[in-house]
Amino acid sequence: MNQRPQLFTAPDGVRIAAEVAGSGPLVLFVHGFPELRQSWHRLAPAVAAAGYRTAAIDVRGYGDSDRPEAIDAYRMEAIVADLVAVADALSPEAPATLVGHDWGASIVWNSVMARPDRFGAVAALSIPWLGRAAAPFDAMFKRRFTDKGRFFYQAYFQEPGVAEAELEADPARFLHAFYHSISGDAAPGDWPNDKPHGAKLLDGIRFPDTLPAWLDPGYFAHASATFARTGFAGALGRYRNHGRDFDWAGGFDPVIRRPALFIGGSSDPALVLGTADPVPLMRAVVPDLEAHMLAGCGHWTQAERAAEVEALLIPWLRRTVPA
Repeated sequence: MNQRPQLFTAPDGVRIAAEVAGSGPLVLFVHGFPELRQSWHRLAPAVAAAGYRTAAIDVRGYGDSDRPEAIDAYRMEAIVADLVAVADALSPEAPATLVGHDWGASIVWNSVMARPDRFGAVAALSIPWLGRAAAPFDAMFKRRFTDKGRFFYQAYFQEPGVAEAELEADPARFLHAFYHSISGDAAPGDWPNDKPHGAKLLDGIRFPDTLPAWLDPGYFAHASATFARTGFAGALGRYRNHGRDFDWAGGFDPVIRRPALFIGGSSDPALVLGTADPVPLMRAVVPDLEAHMLAGCGHWTQAERAAEVEALLIPWLRRTVPA
C-alpha cells in the first residue's frame, strides 16, 4: 500500500511525492480531500497495464509530499505548478493527461485551463467544470450559509487550528464518518444539513460501526495512520485560498479547449445534494466533453464504482491519447 515514492521539486522548492509505474504516455493522478495518492490503488495500476505511464501524487500538504506552513503555499497557482513540475520531469516531450477526484478534479481542471501546453486531456471525477464563478467561493458560502446562521463545512475550515483540533483528535473516526456520510451508502440525515454556524464538523453525523464495503480496509488503515502522522493543516490549506484562487483564475480563458471526461454520481452531495445534473451546464465551457452520471454513486467515485470508472476511463484514454 505504501510503495516508496519518487520525489519531484516544484518551482518554490516544495517536494512532491509520486508513485510512478508503467511506460507510455503519461497519466497523472491527483487525489482530493481527505485522500492520499494510494486512493488510486485500483485505477492507476489498471491504466499502467493498459499501456500508460502513471504517476499518482500526494498533493502538497498530504502524505509523503512536503507540508509548508504558509497558507498561501496551498493556492491553486502553486499546486498547478507542482503538476507541471512532475509532468516536465516524466514527460518533457509530450503533454500529460490529468485525472483528478474532488479537490483533485478542481486542480486538474484549473491545470488544463492554465497550462494547455503541458496538459493535453483531462478526466475529472465528482467535481464538474462550470467556468469562473461570479465571486470567490468563500464570499458565496458566507452569504448563503454563515450570514444566515447556518453551518457550512468550508466555513468551519477557514480558521487555522479549529478544524485541525477536531479532526486530529481521532483521524480514523473522522475518516470513517466522512467517507460514509457523503457516499452512496448514506441514508438521509447521515450528513446533517441544518446545523447552526458554530457547530463542529462531526456534530450530528451518523455512520455505522463497519466500514463501507467499497472502502479497502488496507487503504483506510494506511490513511488513518498517515493523517495521524501528518495532521490536517496542509490538507485544509486548500480551503483557505478561495480569494487568491479567484484572482489568479481571472487571467485565463475559462473554456477548456482539450478533450475532457467527466464522471459523477447521482447521489453525490457535492452535486447540489445529489439532485442536479451538471452535464448540460458543462457543455458551454467544455466543448469536447464525454460525460457519465453513475446512478446511486456518492462522492467517492473511483472507490465506490471502481470497475465502472475503469471501464469508462481506459477506453476514453485509448481514443484520446493512444498508447
